[in-house]
Amino acid sequence: MASGTLSTAESRRPVITSAALRAFSRGGYGGTTVADIARDAGISSAYVFKLFPGKERLFVAAVDACFEQIEATLDQAAAESRRSTPSEILDAMGDAYAELITDRTLLLIQVHAQSVASVPAIGDALRGGLARITRVAKERSGADDAAVQRFIAYGQLCHLIATADIAEVDAEWARTLSNGIRHLDPPGETHDDSA
Repeated sequence: MASGTLSTAESRRPVITSAALRAFSRGGYGGTTVADIARDAGISSAYVFKLFPGKERLFVAAVDACFEQIEATLDQAAAESRRSTPSEILDAMGDAYAELITDRTLLLIQVHAQSVASVPAIGDALRGGLARITRVAKERSGADDAAVQRFIAYGQLCHLIATADIAEVDAEWARTLSNGIRHLDPPGETHDDSA
């Protein structure tokens, strides 16, 4: 094989990982089968098992891919930010993250990973991903630990608001939770914010 040529297995691994990310974000760990992922990837279940020996390994690969995208987005937002203070850079990173999760795939895979974090390999992948985004937020913004903690906490609150449609609830408790937090509608959806 030529040095610049990927083997079939190496070229299929990202296709399968991408299909796993989409499938698990829809059905979660318990509600998704390897056959579902194989169908999404357009290959046989046997071939998926050849590259990923088990559903747990597929889920871990999907979680890793999710956090790779988040890390790259936060890093790019910090690099492109015209803002200079740590708080302003974190705001730019938060805006980029809000844009990234308008496609709910990355948001939902994180929520599903949290729900099965007691599975050791999945818990390790989730903690590893959180470590990566915490590190990039701290290093790229120059913010102190308390500011980075608030940044991560607001991200988790955004997940809750988005997944439970709290911004659509006209009640004091919902306004309290969503006050000051900007949410972008997923593609194809719009909400009337004029009320």
